[in-house]
Amino acid sequence: MQKCRVSRATHGQEHRMTEPMDTLRSEFGEIDIYLFDQLHRGRIVSGMRVLDAGCGGGRNLVYLLRQGFDVRGVDADPKAVDTTRNLVHPMFPDADARFVAASVESMPFADASFDVVISSAVLHFASDEAQWHAMLREMWRVLAPGGVFFSRLATTVGHESRVKPLGNRRFIMPDGDERFLVDEDFVMNVVKDVGGTLLDPLKTSVVHGMRSMMTWVMRRP
Repeated sequence: MQKCRVSRATHGQEHRMTEPMDTLRSEFGEIDIYLFDQLHRGRIVSGMRVLDAGCGGGRNLVYLLRQGFDVRGVDADPKAVDTTRNLVHPMFPDADARFVAASVESMPFADASFDVVISSAVLHFASDEAQWHAMLREMWRVLAPGGVFFSRLATTVGHESRVKPLGNRRFIMPDGDERFLVDEDFVMNVVKDVGGTLLDPLKTSVVHGMRSMMTWVMRRP
């Protein structure tokens, strides 16, 4: 009998723990924790125009939309765009116009259209340096003066001796995936070339034996 009582108590505790987790997921979606950090620090505030360049299935958008941000998105994969539209429709009937299938290097937006451009796990899918720079230039073009550029991208930092170079900055990462990888010098030269200002030092999180991801946040003058 005693064992049974413990089992019931444990089950009840698990149920109580699950409820707040579900509530958090409902409110924040699957937002990147590093992007949420920028919101928490007041760099991305309600009323800003936000572009998710390479939005995928919209995992970073739930919280932004519920907070009333004017959010747009593009992705080269039409199926991903459809997923995002379906996610957004309950909040924005005009989701079909807000989220479009287009490549990041050729987006259907006017110059300086956005206060924030998000590039989460996108740039490392570039096939070569030419495409990488084309994507970066296009995101910079649609970013308004004073705007914030936020990017999470794969890097060699922390895994320098464990990545296999293939040429043109393409590497095989420790987990076996092939990606376009940057390092500190590469990114800092880009910051200088575009005239941006880092809002935080470059930060890298290392998943041991798998990959390294850099967080890069800068402001346009």
